[in-house]
Amino acid sequence: MKYFYSKNVDLPYDQAIIRVTELLKEEGFGVLTEIDVKETLKKKLDVDFKKYKILGACNPNFAHKALLAEDKIGVMLPCNVIVEEHEDGTVEVSAVNPVASMQAVANDDLHPIAEQVRSNLEKVMNKL
Repeated sequence: MKYFYSKNVDLPYDQAIIRVTELLKEEGFGVLTEIDVKETLKKKLDVDFKKYKILGACNPNFAHKALLAEDKIGVMLPCNVIVEEHEDGTVEVSAVNPVASMQAVANDDLHPIAEQVRSNLEKVMNKL
């Protein structure tokens, strides 16, 4: 099982970030964190890297259910979505597959929650 879903989009990098954020919101997710990897690596290591942003997305309802089922599941939250621009200019959006992530946790109560989160993230990816 793949641990992520990925799709090339016909949008410029900055517009792809805006679009995926809008689509996440439509599916009940908010973006809690944004990590600009290019900027961070330049500042911390003085290395050049491609445009690459990590969006930490969270759906409060699903997060609450997951935390009630397994209080340490917070180590796997939020759901990360990345937007990256490749050397050839193509822009790719990738999202975690929460079902794959939850396989590491021995708690059957999490499986239906992970499946619903997967379904919602898949809807986002399909609309891109």
